[in-house]
Order: sequence, then structure tokens, then C-alpha cells
Amino acid sequence: MARQRAPDPSATPMLEVRDLAKYFDVSKPWLARLIERSPRQILKAVDGLAFDINKGQTFSLVGESGCGKSTVAKLVVGLHAPSRGVIRFEGRDVADAQSRADSAALRRRWQMIFQDPYASLNPRWRVRDIIAEPIRVFGLVKSRREQEDMVAGLLRQVGLSPADGEKYPHEFSGGQRQRISIARALSSNPEFLVCDEPTSALDVSVQAQILNLMKDLQREFGLTYLFISHNLAVVYHLSDKIGVMYLGRLCEVAGAKDLFARPQHPYTRLLLETIPDLEMTGREREPVAGEVPNPINPPSGCAFHPRCPFANERCRSEVPMPTESAGHIVACHAAEEGRLPDATYTPPKQPVAS
Repeated sequence: MARQRAPDPSATPMLEVRDLAKYFDVSKPWLARLIERSPRQILKAVDGLAFDINKGQTFSLVGESGCGKSTVAKLVVGLHAPSRGVIRFEGRDVADAQSRADSAALRRRWQMIFQDPYASLNPRWRVRDIIAEPIRVFGLVKSRREQEDMVAGLLRQVGLSPADGEKYPHEFSGGQRQRISIARALSSNPEFLVCDEPTSALDVSVQAQILNLMKDLQREFGLTYLFISHNLAVVYHLSDKIGVMYLGRLCEVAGAKDLFARPQHPYTRLLLETIPDLEMTGREREPVAGEVPNPINPPSGCAFHPRCPFANERCRSEVPMPTESAGHIVACHAAEEGRLPDATYTPPKQPVAS
């Protein structure tokens, strides 16, 4: 893989997302609805997201299960078509890639690392063929020998041996399988990787190994990451910027250090309260009760108001719009009106790789 140039912060963002939405029709069949006289049911998995990712940086999306994070990942790489909104890659609307050649040129520049390394690798293929598939599809080499050399180099880059290419996925541990997934993602020489909870199925010490590997690869090749996770302790050590999602919307976006130092949204504080206090500081915690509402029938106004201790009548009736405050983009009436008490949190320690 060729070394890439250092990112230029003044350049156009590598990825721009504007008013992105994805709705799923989860209604019963037409005849059943007719008999029961029930309306159609629409699940708003993603509803009006906007964010930028600069070249060479990591933007992480965090939130509880079911908030729409993985749907965003699939929208970005084209596995889902958006119901509304625009996705631009280096200033170009990806929807404009009409021809097969244009689509292939874009797809070669981004790849995805999936959550489950046990399900994302073909169990009937040898590892060398799994990694070589993008090389063949995009025609990156001219000979079999070049392909073999490239696969061997990729295996070394992710901490495996070229001899491992002769094995099948079931012969590896979970962490090793995820390394294979990373090697496959890197085989097309991409510039942008979408990582959908790539460490959630792994033990803590193995998580640290994979995160360290991803940071090393980013430094070496100037990669840009969209990182999806429900674990704030993980994304803190990997991210330049973090977006917090709740029920399909972004409720807060800020730099990683700023988000932990001065969280502005009550839901962000709820997530930070779930991080174990390994320092035993004795700080009082005020966990917010309740569960994530049904996304098919979300609450009126701010979707978080049934669980928010700072909610008032405005929160229950009016959807908050994102506003910028002290370097944070926050969608919260309480934060806008100054009704939140100050709160600071201790950044989590990074897991140690064994």
C-alpha cells in the first residue's frame, strides 16, 4: 500500500453528511392492515443527521443499541439507499456515481469492517482468497505472483504470518479473525474505513490490540475512520470527534476531550455515568432511569424528555434544533437555556493489551 500524504485541515472534508435520513416501512401486509383498519408504521432509523469528517481523522458515533448507528454506517458505504439527504465524498455527491466505472472507483476508496468477525468471513474460503477478493475485483495487480505478494504483505501489516493465508477462518481466534477482516478492508488501498463496532465481540485485552493496530495503520497510511461503537471508553482513545446519537438523531457533537471534560447534553452525561469508576473517586452518580422509547412511536418534542431530569413543557412539545455552544453542537432546550448544572468527568483509561 502506498504511503498517503498528511491530511490538510483546510481542505474540503473527506465525508460530508447533510440531513441524512433512512425510514423503514415495518407495516403489516396490506390485507392485514385493511382488516384491522391499522395505519402504516414507519420506523425512522436515522432522521436528519449532519456531520463532517476531515481527512486523516476519526469521527465516532456512539449511543445505545437501536439508536441508528449501524444504519448510518450502511448508508455511508451504500448498503442502504437514503430516504432523504446527501452524502458527499471529497465534495462529490455519491448519488451522482451513475455508471459502473464511477461506482467502482468510489467503492475502491472506502471499505467497511463489520462487527462480527465470525459472520463476515466466508467459512469455505482460505484466508488468502478472502483477502485477495477486492484485489481481483478492482484489478489492482496484473499477475498471480503480485497478488500473492500483496496478500502476504497485508497479513504482515495486521500482525499475522503469510503462512496463515493457507488456513480457514475457523482456525483463528476472534481477534485474529478481526485482523483478517482489517487486512481484507485494506487490500483495495482505501482511504476511508467505516468500522461498525469492530471490537464489541472481542475480549477487553484483544480489543486493545485491535484498537492499537487501527491507530498504527491510520498513522502510517493517513486513513480516515467513521467508527461506530456503544462504548465511550473505547472511542475516547481513538477519536478526534464524537457524535452522540439518540433515537436516530444527533444530540451532541464535540471533540473527544471536550465531550468528556464538559458534556452539554443530559444523554451524553447518562452514557458517561455508565463508564466504570476505576479510580474509586467516590463521585456521586445520578443515573437516569428508563429505557429507549419505541422508534416506531417516539415521544413528542425531544425524544429524550421521558428520561431527562431537566425536561420541562417546552422539551415535551418542541423538537430541539442543533445549536453551537462552547465548541459543542447540542440539540437540547435545557442546554440552550442554561438549565443544566456544570459537570465534568474523568477520561477513561485505555485497555491494556496483553
